[in-house]
Amino acid sequence: MIALLLLAHAAIAEPVMLRAADGVKVYGQYWPAPAARAPLILAFHQAGSSQAEYAPLAPRLNRAGFSVLAIDQRSGGGEFGGKNRTVSTLGRSTSYDAALADLEAALAWGHAHADRAPLLVWGSSYSAALVFVLASRHPAQVQGLLAFSPGEYLGKPDAVGRAARTLRLPVFIDQASDDGEIAASRAIFDAVPGGAKTLFVPASGGVHGTATLHEDRNASGAEENWRAVMAFLARFKAGQ
Repeated sequence: MIALLLLAHAAIAEPVMLRAADGVKVYGQYWPAPAARAPLILAFHQAGSSQAEYAPLAPRLNRAGFSVLAIDQRSGGGEFGGKNRTVSTLGRSTSYDAALADLEAALAWGHAHADRAPLLVWGSSYSAALVFVLASRHPAQVQGLLAFSPGEYLGKPDAVGRAARTLRLPVFIDQASDDGEIAASRAIFDAVPGGAKTLFVPASGGVHGTATLHEDRNASGAEENWRAVMAFLARFKAGQ
């Protein structure tokens, strides 16, 4: 029965191909929620990974009323059991900073498809850094931001902190149960102005990036992290 349910969820995923401003083909997967005008999450993976990072997460987000677009950024690989088609087509994995063009393409797609519903950006590790830059560049298009294990991973010093200081939107930050990651998250969290922000430090356990929500990688703490994510996402549902 569980296998059949998983297949049913997988069947609703739709392949997407975007084109970045520099002409690079960006591949992804779209999981639409059943309800009309559902809030849309643009989900970005960590280093060495692909949209497969979100395949176990998207069905739960769908059930909670959120549509999900996850892309293969040009900086990535085969982690989480998937193939990064963008990297494969391009012939190489690039720098983290170069992948911002792919996030920009996803944001343009999301803006066209959200039908005036809330549009959220969600990053993991290096893309958790890039979503701050993305939201800073496009403040009118992004209504919420989730960052899992963000840090100053980009080419310019304090690039994430400087972007964070410009934001005026709800922000959620999560990270591994590691003093270094917590300190990096805290620095970015403190840079975000206003009170509509959450820095979640799990008591039961956390691992790097969105893997903290994967039961096979964070058996002791995945559910605690999920509860915090869902509490944050609740504000974006219709009528909240």
